[in-house]
Parts: sequence; C-alpha cells; structure tokens
Amino acid sequence: MKGSTARETKPVVNNNNVDSSNTFSDNVNSMANQEHNDRGCRKAAEEEDPIILFKRLYQKAEALGLTDLQISELESLKNIQQSKFIFLKKYFNIALTVFVAAVAIVCACFILDAPVKRKVMLSAWFELFDTDMEKEQCVVDTHELMMDSFRPPVDCSVCQGIEQVDHVKDITPKEFEQRYAYSGRPVVIVDGAKNWTATEIFSWEFFRSIYSEDSPALENQEQHCQFFPYKTEFRNLREVFNMSEERAHMKAGATPWYIGWSNCDASAANILRNHYTRPYFLPHAAESSKTDWIFMGSPGYGAHLHIDHVGNPSWQAQVTGTKRWTLEPPPECYDVCSQHLEVILHPGEIIVVDTNSWFHSTLNVGDDISICIGSEYD
Repeated sequence: MKGSTARETKPVVNNNNVDSSNTFSDNVNSMANQEHNDRGCRKAAEEEDPIILFKRLYQKAEALGLTDLQISELESLKNIQQSKFIFLKKYFNIALTVFVAAVAIVCACFILDAPVKRKVMLSAWFELFDTDMEKEQCVVDTHELMMDSFRPPVDCSVCQGIEQVDHVKDITPKEFEQRYAYSGRPVVIVDGAKNWTATEIFSWEFFRSIYSEDSPALENQEQHCQFFPYKTEFRNLREVFNMSEERAHMKAGATPWYIGWSNCDASAANILRNHYTRPYFLPHAAESSKTDWIFMGSPGYGAHLHIDHVGNPSWQAQVTGTKRWTLEPPPECYDVCSQHLEVILHPGEIIVVDTNSWFHSTLNVGDDISICIGSEYD
C-alpha cells in the first residue's frame, strides 16, 4: 500500500503513468531544445527576449501538469534566468555606447566649432529648457546639493559656545570688528538702519516704478543679475511686477509669494541708495560689495534652510515687515555647537551673519510685506 500511495501522489501526464519527476524535466527540456533547433537553451536565450522564452516554457510545463516546484527546478528555466542578465547587459552596453558616442560628438563639435557652430548648439540647449541664451549667466547651474557636498569643512569655533544671538546698539566700528565682524558670531544691530528713509519709502509699488516695463534697469537685471524665485512660479522680475496688486498685498485668497534678486544695475542702485547708506558699524577698512541683494515677499513665505557660497560675511537690513531667522551649525559641528538658534528681525534692525558657515532659513511673520536689503563686506 505504501508503494501504491507514492505512485498516486505523482501527477498524471497525458493520461500516462510516470514513475519520476525527472521524466517531466526531461520532456520539457527536450521540447525546449527542439524549439531552438538544437542550438542550446543558453545560446537561444541570449538571442531572444527572456520574457517570451519563459512564457513559452511555462505554458508547455503547465500542459504537462508540472507543479511550480518542478518547474523551478528545470534546467531550461535556469538558463533563461541567466540569460535575463545577459539580455539586460547587452542593451545596457548598447545604451552606454550610444551615450558616450553622443557626448564625444558634441564635445568634438564644441571644441572644433564644426560642423555645428557652438552658438547653434548652445541655442538648442537653452531652447530645450525654454530659457533665453542672452539672459542666462550659466549653461548648466550647479545644484545646491552638489555645492553643499563639496564645500570645505567649517571651523567649529564660529559657533562653539553660542546659545543665542546677541542684540547690540550704538556699537562702534572698532568694537564691531573686534567682537563680530570676522568671528562668525551672529549679531543683531538694533539701530543698524538709523537715519535711513528706506523704512518709509520702500514698497512693492516703489520697486515696480524703478523696474518698470521696458526700463533699462529691468532689462539689465534680466540679462546680468541673479533672480531667486524660491517656491513661486515667477521666472523673472518682470513677472513679479506684473502680478496683481491684490496678490502683491495678500488680499483674501491670494497666493503667498517670496522672491529675491541682485541689484547690479547702476541706475537702479543710485535711486535705491538715496534711501539707505553703508551701515555705520562696519569696520572703516572693510569694503562693501557693489551688488546689493533685495528680498521681498508676503507673510508665511521665506527661504528654505541652506548655506551660501559667497566667500564673505554679510549683513541684511529689515526695512519693512518682520522676519524670523533660524540658524543651524553645519553637520560637522553638531557635537560642539547648539543646533538651533532663532531670532526675529524688526524694521530698522540689521542682522550680521556669516552665511557661508551657518545654515539659515527665513520666514516672513506678521501681517506686512517683508522687504530686506543686504550686501557682503570683506
């Protein structure tokens, strides 16, 4: 009875009794070999799509009544599994060869300036990304993550032992130089913008009048200056000043916005600097950058956490509105520095911080539009 039971548990194939599972494997392998004209399963699998071969093999195995376990043990299936990697490797090599050849051709054309002119190639590149070649400063922008990954490590003495941002007033240039100017220690100069008229003059409408449609200042800004859209849909300053006044002043239901730009146009700079001056506390020997930065936006928006790559410490004056700054040391200093500093900047105050050493983010708070202006010093 024991031997009879063992025979009954084996599958019946085409109504014929089979004494071992090896018979099923031999039948399937034999049929697979016939289908490939005796070239061998491995060679055939290399020349055909493994998915198609597997489907054919599985259909024949099912017709013979093999179980999934028996199918998984077939030599033909193992050959197909191996051929899958050969198949993928073959097409990967083809794709890699095509890519390398294309890059080589493009580089050769760019170096030799023939048979396709460099200007034509650059024009096609910018057209691909829907940008204007005459207004872009870089062919390829370096991603922020890439710049952060390869930045030099920071000396942790700039943040060690700092638990809060100092607030000072009536500080002399000498005192500022000794304590803050080049130490990396952040500080808020409470009366930093004293005697400035910018706190009363600067507004969205004021900037729109300077960067009016078709004005030289706007044209120059678009061609030679930087623009930061942050999380908005704006592509340039022209679009910013074409938005509705309802959105600019955050009327009910309006979409928040926040942008920044570098003011590298001399005519616009002359107008703006009638309303602010070099901060009184900067060291006498320090020279400020010729380019100032302007940041403007509605409450609820700001800049994400990042670190700058500008080379020098900088100051930023809060002209209108209120902004919250969050400062964090770089990761290499987490074990020796406080991991989180916060400070709120009010109109008339100036924050000085080495943004090349401190990661920082900002958020406009309160009810008014925030307008800030800043620059670097050496």
